[in-house]
Amino acid sequence: MEEGGRQLLINEAECSTFGENAQIRPAVLLKGRQLFCQRCGSSFAQEVVQLPTGIHYCPACIHYGRADTSKVFLNVPVQSNASFPVIHWPGELTIYQKRISQALVSNYQQKRATLVWSVTGSGKTEMIFEVIQAARRQGHRVAVVSPRIDVCRELFPRIQKAFPTEDCLLLYGDSEEDYRYTDLLVATIHQLLHFYQAFDLLIVDEVDAFPYEGDPQLKFGLMNALKVTGCLVYLSATPSEALLKETKHFAVEKMPLRFHQRPLIVPQLIWYEDWRNAYRKKRKLQRLIGHLQRLAQKNFVLVFCPSIAFMERLEKAVGSFLKDRNIASVSAKDPARIEKVAAARNAAYQILFTTTILERGVTFENVSVVVMGADHGVFSKSALVQIAGRVDRKGAFNQGEVLFFYDQATLAIRKAVSEIKEMNRLAKEWLTDEM
Repeated sequence: MEEGGRQLLINEAECSTFGENAQIRPAVLLKGRQLFCQRCGSSFAQEVVQLPTGIHYCPACIHYGRADTSKVFLNVPVQSNASFPVIHWPGELTIYQKRISQALVSNYQQKRATLVWSVTGSGKTEMIFEVIQAARRQGHRVAVVSPRIDVCRELFPRIQKAFPTEDCLLLYGDSEEDYRYTDLLVATIHQLLHFYQAFDLLIVDEVDAFPYEGDPQLKFGLMNALKVTGCLVYLSATPSEALLKETKHFAVEKMPLRFHQRPLIVPQLIWYEDWRNAYRKKRKLQRLIGHLQRLAQKNFVLVFCPSIAFMERLEKAVGSFLKDRNIASVSAKDPARIEKVAAARNAAYQILFTTTILERGVTFENVSVVVMGADHGVFSKSALVQIAGRVDRKGAFNQGEVLFFYDQATLAIRKAVSEIKEMNRLAKEWLTDEM
């Protein structure tokens, strides 16, 4: 069956056409006066979600197909095949990475969930290769998921290259390939709403990222997709207090060192009076332009903005002064988003304005970062740490800088700088102990 391994929403009358191995569950449950959705976990008062026909439905996940009292979820289990993949990766783990890699394998064998708290640029992807290998050698099915499409696109080719003998699929809303059963899957967390007890090992990269954090539907879908005997691995550079509380029974593996063992770049805090109106007047804009000219002489520059509208106005204003520079902007609504990110990696631009879509999961060489309005509410502590982490991720040190422009010193800014300094302190301590 082509859809093997995940749950299908079908009419109850169709059940008899499937084999005896098919597992069937009601799409929604009615208990007392409440409706409970078996796909997203939402609950509603029955009278609120009743159609004129008398059918009750779940409005929370209707964009995935209407789950209602006339339908069931069908799941045809598929037996995973054991394989003996050899990891094809030209690099070599540092002693610190190796410790975490081996701990992940040990924890997986003991069915113990793990949180890997590892700074940006530490090589988290490479540290999960051995546990993926261990799972596949036991004939277990593996999914590596993330809340962000860009992160999934970055992960997929690296995992595919590391496991060339494994059939691997990249799955997201508009993915190029249709779903087919594979024992190794890379997908957005949203796609897990289509699975039920399908995976032995679920690795969640950027688990603290929007829109997963604080979304009970996606959390329900994640746990629904994990087998009863399955194991979770969370990866995060910036775990929130809520995440640390949630994972208090997990094994926690902390990594303060980047792969190249250089410290994280500490942001420079620069007061910028009334930055929200910087694009309106040349006098106000000059401060930003001066810094962009300086940074662009040695690096590609990413300018993070708090909104699409502000980004577009700022790009236009800066472009009118820096006509000799290749300048562009990108956001989640940009139809050329994928092409622009690829072009940025190939040094097609000198300055790229962006929203928070590029705050994590993407790597650029020789880059400096500017946050215009670091005190805006959209820039949480985690977002600011992730943005700062774009700089000096790989290659030789390139004098990359991180500039936070603000006109109010927020708690998020102070916490972000404090966390970066604390990780650097811990990294220095590790290196000193090793000597």
